[in-house]
Amino acid sequence: MRKDKGAFPPRPASESEMRPYHPKDEPVVRELINADRLPGQPCCTRDMLADAARGPSRLAGWAAPAQPCISVLADAQDRPHGVIVFLSWPDVPVGLICWLHAREDPAALRALLTHAVAELAGCPLVEAFVGAPPDPLGPGGLSRTRRAATHDALLETGFTGRRQGCYLHRPLPVEGLPAKLVADVFPCEFPPGYRLIIREEDDPVAETLVSVGPDHTATVWWIETLTAQRHHGLAQQLLSQALALLAEQGATEVALVVDDLPETVPDSQAAPQLFDSFGFAFIDQLWTYEQRRPNPARTAGSARASRQH
Repeated sequence: MRKDKGAFPPRPASESEMRPYHPKDEPVVRELINADRLPGQPCCTRDMLADAARGPSRLAGWAAPAQPCISVLADAQDRPHGVIVFLSWPDVPVGLICWLHAREDPAALRALLTHAVAELAGCPLVEAFVGAPPDPLGPGGLSRTRRAATHDALLETGFTGRRQGCYLHRPLPVEGLPAKLVADVFPCEFPPGYRLIIREEDDPVAETLVSVGPDHTATVWWIETLTAQRHHGLAQQLLSQALALLAEQGATEVALVVDDLPETVPDSQAAPQLFDSFGFAFIDQLWTYEQRRPNPARTAGSARASRQH
């Protein structure tokens, strides 16, 4: 893990300072993460935090793995009251702020963001809360209403945001699901879970991927039906079997993200209507953010060229 040296105290230096994450911080950092947990998300464990500290695996076609950095904002007793995780790649000019937690303290949030942006100064593009399905450390975006102070801090530090989808949740089991099994079930290694596939004449026509996580939580990663096979009830049958399977595997609640689609996209409301019919409740909007800056190398080159002329 890269050790960062920067410091940006949002309060007098005698009260707070920025420093790298230490293993001794683990219990308090997990408390900060869990304080922002949405319904359907598992509590952050020691192993989850350790995985985050190691960063993502090397991606295909990328020359080098990501360099993760965890920074904490510590009080006068050296107890963290804010934490931020960000990544950069040696061969890709993009920075990524993965997660940020400070119990919605505006000053702490601004300090952590300013610190991360300064550390990522060589990246002309910095993204934050990039969308993904829910995982143990986040819902796949920033919960706009429940984390309004974080949203405001991002805008105040130069980020622009956009809504990317909605986070939905419902308890399990679902009463009255039909017992008929219509899909073949296969184990899936990544993400770990189950693929359910409906076939017609041996050809897949509808598929979903679901998984059971810690604390009896579950996730629907996606559900898809071939265009020519839509409006025949296949998605309803598939989701019905998937939710029954999750309950059988011990899940007591399930969450998912519905992406926003333009109204011009055919069947743009099909997914929201499907999940509404199964009793999923809207929890919050999910937003993603970016900050674009001039490329330092290109800017320096332009300045040299102008001096030559």
